[in-house]
Amino acid sequence: MSQKTKVARRNHEGYADPTAYEALKSIMPQSFSYRPIVYVCSPFSGDVEGNILKARRYCRFVVDQGGIPLAPHLLFPQFMNEDTERELAMFMDMALLSKAAQLWVFGDRISEGMQREIERADSKRMPIRFINEEEMTCTK
Repeated sequence: MSQKTKVARRNHEGYADPTAYEALKSIMPQSFSYRPIVYVCSPFSGDVEGNILKARRYCRFVVDQGGIPLAPHLLFPQFMNEDTERELAMFMDMALLSKAAQLWVFGDRISEGMQREIERADSKRMPIRFINEEEMTCTK
């Protein structure tokens, strides 16, 4: 994760473009480095309100650990119906999971949807990290 973000000094045609380079450099400070996209796998069903609050906390944990959190179960329920569009949502979850570098599993129970995500990540040989509440409190 120590790889630095690079700003191109040349335009799309390969010519030097110092004006664009300087402008982009000012908005891409050197303190930013590579951050992997981390798919946040945690329960949604059951205590939906409580699980949403936990997922938000898990996303913050990913940011604090140097990752970019991806939590579709925080986004899709805002415009999709869990009861009638679950399989479509799971299909979309899997599409997004394929864009992630890692899968982090949070919570003390594995739901049916989480199990599918874990199996998919495992089949793609994606790194999977299981994180318990104790580990989260130790790193604050």
